[in-house]
Amino acid sequence: MSRKPIHLAAHFPGVNNTTVWTDPSAGSQIEFESFAHLARTAERGLFDFFFLAEGLRLREHRGRIHDLDVVGRPDTFTVLAALAGVTDRIGLTGTINTTFNEPFEVARQFATLDHLSDGRAGWNIVTSSDAFTGANFRRGGFLAHADRYRRAEEFVTVARRFWDSWAPDAVVRQDGVYVDPAGIRSVEFTGSQFDVRGFATLPAGPQGHPVLLQAGDSDEGRDFGARYADALFTLHGSLEDGRRYYADVKARARKFGRDPNQLKVFPAATFVIGDTADEAEDKARHIRRQQVTGATAILMLEQVWGRELSDFDPDGPLPEFDPVLDSDITQGRVRHGDPIAVARRWRERAQAEKLSIRELVIAVTSREQFVGTAAHIAGEIDRYVQADACDGFILVPHLTPHGLDDFVDRVVPLLQERGAFRTEYPAATLRGNLGLSESGSG
Repeated sequence: MSRKPIHLAAHFPGVNNTTVWTDPSAGSQIEFESFAHLARTAERGLFDFFFLAEGLRLREHRGRIHDLDVVGRPDTFTVLAALAGVTDRIGLTGTINTTFNEPFEVARQFATLDHLSDGRAGWNIVTSSDAFTGANFRRGGFLAHADRYRRAEEFVTVARRFWDSWAPDAVVRQDGVYVDPAGIRSVEFTGSQFDVRGFATLPAGPQGHPVLLQAGDSDEGRDFGARYADALFTLHGSLEDGRRYYADVKARARKFGRDPNQLKVFPAATFVIGDTADEAEDKARHIRRQQVTGATAILMLEQVWGRELSDFDPDGPLPEFDPVLDSDITQGRVRHGDPIAVARRWRERAQAEKLSIRELVIAVTSREQFVGTAAHIAGEIDRYVQADACDGFILVPHLTPHGLDDFVDRVVPLLQERGAFRTEYPAATLRGNLGLSESGSG
């Protein structure tokens, strides 16, 4: 009986609360060799793609730059274009915002990257209605929250029209490139967000369209992803949550007339490998305490409570008073949900499990992770994929740039022995390796 193939991607551990900055093995977040090492390691492990997140403004907390942001955030296209020159087969996927960019520009940049990489480009589509981020741009935070997906839908529609505007026979390659102008159609679009008249400046890349990824868990976000994306990036990491999410978005894709097999689901996951289960658990506890120092725990508590809590002991109990509802103590980070309800849940959990502030923050901020021997981790990854909880994982190592090395050396061979992971790249393009339509039509 054939096994469902496992897909893997590598997330560059940049600005987030997963990366351990203080470990002696930690390297630079902005030197090219850090990006190159992780991408090459992932390619050696036959991963589908390298994934680079991006933020357009450094977060601020209590009027100063957020501690985890001081490493810097390089430009996505520059890094991916450079990586195209030092890798051969792995996909190169970057996060580009639809709120603060323009469709023509992004379509041109991704088409260029697809050409330079011979068909390995991928776009993680994100939206924002954050006025704080928007202040870095001329138009500022003009976009109402309700309009963010409307703009994203128009953005993707216009970008696709630019990619599709050169007929396949408009370019003849014979001792150079000869262009038949009759095969280049103008792009015309009028909507609530864009009014575009023009021509693409180059043909679409080898994939037709770059692979489109999207992350969003609201009904609106799931619908957007099911309609437009080739792959979804999700935080639904547990097996049962993953199966529910997987079934839901595949059903939505079918509702939009798409083949659900043309929509891949990738939860994010961390991993800790040990020679024994006990060693792995000890390492995981040590890593989590490195990730959430006492100062970080208080900072994260302040984001929920909306006020300064520097007098609180991170090894002591939670505040007894309720959060401030309207607070701008942290800029550039959304306060998810009702702070009063979050505080109530946190207090209940802390009381039931006898957790300090730091212990609680460690518990509630832990993403899904695989902890154990290499054989155990290989078995768990395979179990999730075969149970239709996902199609694979975007792995987030805790160290830059060598955090993926152990996984590739120890876990990948065991996945291959199970017959669920490739032993060579099956195709030349990212679309082909993901089992997606080369046309980009979904």
